[in-house]
Amino acid sequence: MIPACRALGTQCQQLAVTLRVADLSDDEPAFQDAIATWLLGHSERMSFGEPYVEGDWLLVDTRIRVPCRYLEAGSHDGNGGQGGQGGPSYARCHAHGFEGHVPVVRAPAQPARRFGPNQFAVVHDARVRRVELPPAAAAPGALPVLQGDNPCAGAPCRTADNRRGAACCRDLTIDVVAPPGDDEAEALLRSRRSPYLCKVHRAEPAILECEVISACGYLDADGVGCILHGRARPDGEPAKPSICSDWPNPGPDDDTHPGCRLAPAERLSR
Repeated sequence: MIPACRALGTQCQQLAVTLRVADLSDDEPAFQDAIATWLLGHSERMSFGEPYVEGDWLLVDTRIRVPCRYLEAGSHDGNGGQGGQGGPSYARCHAHGFEGHVPVVRAPAQPARRFGPNQFAVVHDARVRRVELPPAAAAPGALPVLQGDNPCAGAPCRTADNRRGAACCRDLTIDVVAPPGDDEAEALLRSRRSPYLCKVHRAEPAILECEVISACGYLDADGVGCILHGRARPDGEPAKPSICSDWPNPGPDDDTHPGCRLAPAERLSR
C-alpha cells in the first residue's frame, strides 16, 4: 500500500495523527489519568498536544517522527533515519520518483518531567499539570522489608531495533483514529520505516493499531528505573501508571520481550 503523495513534504519525515487515549464510557477517571500519563510520557519520537474529549473518547493530537521507508536521503543516522535530530534537506522518493528538498523535521525539546524533589508533570484531571507526588506511605501495620534491586536492571530484554534494557518502557502500541475508508491515513502509517513504526492493522472500525519505538521520558538517569516509582497521587493512588506495574502474563499469541525477568519461566525457555 503506497501513499498517494503528490510531492515531497513533511509527511516524508513525520505524521500528524490523532490518538485515542481512553474510552470514557469504559474507563474510570483515575485510569484515564494513568493511561494518559503513560502515553504522553513516550516522547522520544512523539510530540503531544493537550488531551481533549470528543464523544466518548479522550483524544490527543500527536506528531510521530518516523520517516517514510521510501525516502532516500543523503545520509542516515542509524536510528530510523531521524532520531529526533531532523534529516538531510535533499531527498528522493523511491515510490514516486520525486526528488528535491524536504522540510527538516527537528524534535522539540523534551518536556520537563520533574520540577523539585516531589513535584512532577503528569496528567491529572485530564490535563498535564505539575502535581505534588510524595513518596507513598507504607500501609498501616506493614512489616519492614529489605528492598531488592530493580529486577529489570541488567535484563537482556531489547526492542526491535536491538537496543537493550527497559524494552517495555521504549516501545508501545498506539490507537490511531482513522475512520473506515481513510485509505490514505492507513497507507501513510504502513509506509513508515520499520521497526520504529510497524505492525499496522485495523483493530476497530475507526481505529488503526500499530507499534512505535519511542522511549518514555519518565525513565530515570540509569535508563531503567522510573522516576514515578514509589510515589503517590493526591488521591493516594500510585503515581506510576498501572499499565507499567502489571506483571507480564503472556498468552500463547503474545510477544514478550526476549529476556524479560518478570515473564513466566516457561516462556523464557522458548
